[in-house]
Amino acid sequence: MKIIIAGYGRMGKLIEQTAIARGHEIAAVIDMDNAADLEKMDRIADVILDFSGPALVPQLCAYVKRTGTALLSGTTGMPEDKLALLREAGQFAPVIYSGNYSTGIAVFREILEKYASLLLENFDCEIVETHHNQKVDAPSGTAQLLYEAIDPNHEYSVAHGREGIVGKRPQKEIGMHSLRGGTVAGIHTVSFFGTDETIEITHTATSRQIFVNGALNTAVKLIQKPAGYYSLKELLF
Repeated sequence: MKIIIAGYGRMGKLIEQTAIARGHEIAAVIDMDNAADLEKMDRIADVILDFSGPALVPQLCAYVKRTGTALLSGTTGMPEDKLALLREAGQFAPVIYSGNYSTGIAVFREILEKYASLLLENFDCEIVETHHNQKVDAPSGTAQLLYEAIDPNHEYSVAHGREGIVGKRPQKEIGMHSLRGGTVAGIHTVSFFGTDETIEITHTATSRQIFVNGALNTAVKLIQKPAGYYSLKELLF
């Protein structure tokens, strides 16, 4: 598989290292400094693996639309206007966006999609995510992904932390809390607090390698698909 890496930070470099070790080929590396190169670049790869930032999305999508190159994006903190560009690019090539490509998180989300609605009737729900002190966005893309699995229709308000005299906890509220420190790769816990019982599900990532492995495995499946905007669930389950 020939790969264009978009974003050459820690994730991009780890993708490069792992991809080469697996026998894949790196066709190019793109970041904000050389993004203009995309405008004159022909199709040179099977897929773009994007872990850059939302600012690069317009150039990447324009390239996808022109060349039909598949695009896998894992950039977090993605605003709705950039997501709309990714969905539009799916008309020209296979495109997928996910805030987390870990198989464990995919299963975590599947559990929440199936059972959270049953628990929300009588349980209070809180989401806590923990990451290293260099992470720039909060809450994490994975926490947002888990929230969407719990409340896909956005029927509950979201409390991003609490301070002062906030009064009695509303019934239709989900707490969202972000912890930052050290070198933590990622810990996500969803808690359901009921009367005299508590249910908690926790996923712990001990390194970024699980995200890289998941992204590469997903990319192999993605390039076999026709043009379309895919979810991780569609490719894994």
